[in-house]
Amino acid sequence: MAGGVIIAAPASGSGKTVLTLGLIRHLATAGVAVASAKVGPDYIDPAFHAAASGRPCINLDPWGMRPETLAAAAATLLDHAEIVVCEGVMGLFDGATASQGSTADLAVGLGWPVVLVVDVRAQAASAAAVVAGFARHRPGVRVAAVVFNRVGSDRHADVVREACRLTVPEVAVLGCLPRTPGLDLPERHLGLVQAREHPDLGSFLDRAARLVADHVDVSALMALGADPLSPSAGGGQPAARPIRPLGQRIAVADDIAFAFRYPLVIDGWRAAGAEISPFSPLADQPPDAAADAVYLPGGYPELHAGRLAANRTFLEGVRQAAARGATVFGECGGYMVLGRGLVDGEGHRHAMLDLLDLETSFADRHLHLGYRRAVLPAETVLGPVGTGYRGHEFHYARTLREGPGQPLFHCSGAAGQDLGPTGLVQGSVLGSFVHLIDED
Repeated sequence: MAGGVIIAAPASGSGKTVLTLGLIRHLATAGVAVASAKVGPDYIDPAFHAAASGRPCINLDPWGMRPETLAAAAATLLDHAEIVVCEGVMGLFDGATASQGSTADLAVGLGWPVVLVVDVRAQAASAAAVVAGFARHRPGVRVAAVVFNRVGSDRHADVVREACRLTVPEVAVLGCLPRTPGLDLPERHLGLVQAREHPDLGSFLDRAARLVADHVDVSALMALGADPLSPSAGGGQPAARPIRPLGQRIAVADDIAFAFRYPLVIDGWRAAGAEISPFSPLADQPPDAAADAVYLPGGYPELHAGRLAANRTFLEGVRQAAARGATVFGECGGYMVLGRGLVDGEGHRHAMLDLLDLETSFADRHLHLGYRRAVLPAETVLGPVGTGYRGHEFHYARTLREGPGQPLFHCSGAAGQDLGPTGLVQGSVLGSFVHLIDED
C-alpha cells in the first residue's frame, strides 16, 4: 500500500531540499512511481520537485487548508504513486503561529513518519541530542529516521552514528551526506531562482540523485512509507476543490513572470467543469477571446516590467476581456499588473493594464509576509458577502496608491490580528496581494 514520508529539519538551511530532490530524482530514474508534496505556501520548490519526478507537486498546508482539502490532496497523491515524498517547511515545529500550521501538524494529521535532516558541519556527538529533542518533543509526531548532512569525514560519520545509536536508538540513521560543493541553488528575493530559469537543472538533479544513491539507505526509507503505522489516505476521496471557478473557460497566464499558482486550484477548477486555457504574457499572447475569465497569478512581473509594458497584444487582450465583462482576477504580481503602473528596482516606472487604481514600486522594497484570513465585504465572483478564504502574502512591493475604491477583502493575520481592507474591485476586475489557498 502506498504511503508517505516527510523530509523535515530542525531549521531552514539544513539541506532538506537537496535531499528531497535527490531522493525524488533517484526513485523516478529507478522506475519507482514517486509523487511529491511541499508543506506550506511555496510556489518555487514544487517546480523543482516536478522537474525531478516528471509529475506535478502538490502543496499540503495544515493552516491554509481545510481538513477535507488536505485529505483529498493526499488521496490524489497516493492513488497514483508507490510512495509520496513530502518536503517540510522551515523547522519541523515552525508554522503560522507557535501552535498551528507546522510540518509536525501535517505529520500528525496524515500519520506519515518524519525523516529528519540534521546539518552536522559544526558538531559531532551533540547532534544526537538534537535528534533526541526533536524525536521526543511532541507526542504523535513520529521521527522515524535521520539523515546527517554536511559530514566532514568517515570518522565524523562514525561519531554521529554511534552517538545517535546510544542516545536515541528508536531513530534509524539512514545515511550521512558528505559536504559536496556545487549543490547550492541560486536565490533571489522570494526564494530560489525558478526551476525553469535554472541553466542546468537536469545535471543538478542527477548529481543530487547520485549523492543520495551513494550515501542514503533508500530501501529503508521506502519501507518507512510502506510501514503499517503509516496509513494511506488514498481511495475514494473526491477531488480537492479549494476555490470556486472564476468562469467556465478560464485563461491562465503561464510563464516565468506569472508562475505562482497552486496545482490544486487549477485541478479543482477542472474538476468543477471549467476549461483551462493557458497563455504567455511574456510571449505577447492575449488571453483566449472566448474566455469568460482571466487569471493573472503571482510571479516576478517586476523583473520583466519593461517587456510586459511593451507587449501590446497581451495588454489589449486583457483590456478587451474586461470591457466585455469577463472576470479578470489578479493575485500579488498579477494584481500589480492590473494597476496603472509598476516601478521596478531601478526606479523606472512602467505602464501596466490600468484596470485598477493601483501603483506599486520595488525601488524601496518592503517585506510583506504572513498567512491571511480574507473575508469578502461585498459579493464577487469569489462568493457572496462574508465568504472567507485562507491565503498567504509574500512580496516586497510598496503600495504607492491603492484606490479609492471597493476593497476586495478584509484581512486578518494567522493570530487573529486585524489587518484591515486590502485589494480592489472595479466592475468585473478584482485582485489583491493575497494568494488564495482554500476557502475558510
